Amino acid sequence: MPNIASVLKDEVARLVRRQLRGETESLKKASSRYRSEIAALKRRIEALEKQISRLERMVPKKAAPSVDGESETKLRFKPQGVRAQRTRLGLSAAEMGTLVGVSAQTIYNWEAGKSRPRAEQLAIIAAVRKIGKREVKARLDQMHAG
Repeated sequence: MPNIASVLKDEVARLVRRQLRGETESLKKASSRYRSEIAALKRRIEALEKQISRLERMVPKKAAPSVDGESETKLRFKPQGVRAQRTRLGLSAAEMGTLVGVSAQTIYNWEAGKSRPRAEQLAIIAAVRKIGKREVKARLDQMHAG
């Protein structure tokens, strides 16, 4: 006659295996689903990257080199130039920031040489260089009113 302890031990082991099988089946299914979704996403990324490279080959040959060349040669930046321009126009840092589209702190950082304006901001600064006090005041009034 088998020992009651060994029978009980075998029965517990059988029940545990049965419960674990149910748990691991759901995990296996979820893992398989995740793998297939990841593979689909990788295929989509690859297709999009090919499309981007195809579009880049078409566009930059005509537009990008001329824009980059102009911005590097014509638009220079000196921190003291921003301050001189601001004082010439009689503007506070906040007003200059409003005109350029940045915060007053950004203007202070540019003047201190802690940071540099982006290409778009350099173009705006260059445009502000060409206008006088009256037009600057008119633009600021227009921005505040609108």
